[in-house]
Amino acid sequence: MVLVQYKDIAAIKAALCQCLERSWGSEVSSNKRILIVDDEEAIREPVGYYLESQGFEVSLASNASEALAVVNNGDCDMAVLDVMLGEDDGFSLCREIRKVSDVPVIFLSGRTEETERIIGLELGADDYVIKPFNPRELLARIRSVLRRFKAEESVQPPQAAAQPTFGGWTLDVPNQEVIAKDGTRQALSTGEARLLQVFINHPNVVLTRDQLLEMTQGRQANAFDRSIDNYVSRIRKKIEANPGEPKLLKTHWGGGYALSCDS
Repeated sequence: MVLVQYKDIAAIKAALCQCLERSWGSEVSSNKRILIVDDEEAIREPVGYYLESQGFEVSLASNASEALAVVNNGDCDMAVLDVMLGEDDGFSLCREIRKVSDVPVIFLSGRTEETERIIGLELGADDYVIKPFNPRELLARIRSVLRRFKAEESVQPPQAAAQPTFGGWTLDVPNQEVIAKDGTRQALSTGEARLLQVFINHPNVVLTRDQLLEMTQGRQANAFDRSIDNYVSRIRKKIEANPGEPKLLKTHWGGGYALSCDS
């Protein structure tokens, strides 16, 4: 069933009920909180209805300000964002979310251009779903991202020096922060701290995405997994003078990434 082929919310909900009756192997969500951000009520309301039927707690927002209020209150474990939000921009909203939260993000968009999908992933999104979509596909992608996020949170950073140094910075491992020479501190997410620790432990060594995924998450890389790229982008914003021209955490085309300094 494609979500947007019906004319009104009542018809969509009726179709969703039929879909639910046919569903099998349903997986309870353990009360994970999902934020749905879409300016189209005919998308926002049915998606929320469907996810609630699958055991999620759902918050709905029609614009960026409503969405940020939910995120700032810590009331969501994942955000599903429409790229086009009327007067707002889903990409800009994702940037604002990334300033205050590391919650997983899935983009929804009616556009199929590869460039737009790449932009979304580079901004820190964890997946990208094209409209029109089957609600069960969205559900599967939500669960997949949440499982990966849970796995990342459960893996502890490698045991090493409590405050290793690199390129003028100090990594405060226990507090998950980087400290500049002037004492300024930047908070890191669990994934960022773990990845930065790997780079510090292997200075001046080019590490592929597969190697980094294995070292940080204890699993083989998925061919379409962009989580390493997302984490690298976030770390650069915190340790590089100019993230667009990184001097410390460099990209090696066709290879991977390397921390270009002595620890």
